[in-house]
Amino acid sequence: MTPRSSSTRRSWAPLPIMVAALLTVAVTLLIPASASAEDSTAGVAAGSDAATAVEESAEVLDASRLFSAIVKVQTRAVPNARSAASLGQEREGNGVVIGDGGLILTIGYLIVEADEVKIIDNRGRTLPGRIVGYDNATGLGLVRTVAPLDVRPLPLGDSGKLAEREPVMIVNYGGPEEVTLAYVVSRRLFTANWEYMLDQAIFTTPPTLNWSGAALVDRDGRLLGIGSLIVREAMTGDHNLPGNMFVPIDALKPVLAELIKTGRRAGAARPWLGVAADEQQGRLFVTRVSPEGPGDEAGIMVGDIILAVGDEGVRTQAEFYRKVWGRGTAGAEIPLRVLQGVDVREMKVRSIDRVEYFRPQTTF
Repeated sequence: MTPRSSSTRRSWAPLPIMVAALLTVAVTLLIPASASAEDSTAGVAAGSDAATAVEESAEVLDASRLFSAIVKVQTRAVPNARSAASLGQEREGNGVVIGDGGLILTIGYLIVEADEVKIIDNRGRTLPGRIVGYDNATGLGLVRTVAPLDVRPLPLGDSGKLAEREPVMIVNYGGPEEVTLAYVVSRRLFTANWEYMLDQAIFTTPPTLNWSGAALVDRDGRLLGIGSLIVREAMTGDHNLPGNMFVPIDALKPVLAELIKTGRRAGAARPWLGVAADEQQGRLFVTRVSPEGPGDEAGIMVGDIILAVGDEGVRTQAEFYRKVWGRGTAGAEIPLRVLQGVDVREMKVRSIDRVEYFRPQTTF
């Protein structure tokens, strides 16, 4: 990307005022069409309050600091990477400088099996990077530039205090033009078929299309979360709205020191089966089996229905994961009851640490 001119950088100073104006509009746009006049009036009032609050924090929000801390992350996976089929060989997203020496937080799937890491800073310079750590449980990753970045880290916020309808900014690499004004519309459990679960994922709307590693920022310029996905239903209930899912920054805090020190969280890893199961009509249908993974070796196939872990029935991903993880640590033998065609089969799957499934990384 072409480096931005100094005149463009000077224009960042009034960003909080621009944010305030856009937030006022955003509130009214987010009021459902079926809302009453009283609700609409309350929404506009809330928007005015939000705009006033952002204006009052103009001195707190250092726009130049904010945008200089957002970088582009480009990676290339190792040859024959097992993740290439789903994630691609070459990947690109955003990262946020959170520590001295060019320590950058990003979404973990960008760096899984990555053998080459490049960081592009806000001035357009390309710097080599290396992987610092990856946490499968949160889905977050850390990288660091080989040469230190002359950037002030973005402070970490308190994602636990986020409330629904709270205004936030989604910030991508590229300066003010890449800011999306959004609202928190849900804080709830999130599960995905790659054996992944977050207790308090953050959902926002309207969506940004450049979500990978995007920074979720409050009006004081503090980092609240890292972009992971675009989703069809960010808001549940009567008004389904598309949006984005963010990994809350509070999930990083307990493991940050260990990730920096050893590359992973302390303690034994969760058991991983290499079985992707989706919820359909109250059942768990196997939609993908990782080649040469534990499930594949045990004989699980696409189209199977997972009925139970041991003697405990499962119908949702959350039930499945909790019962599997409750059986011990990586290496534990997991008993499954599976419907295969018209036959119910009892299987025993020898779990592993998911990281062991990936190809070696020369930059780790």
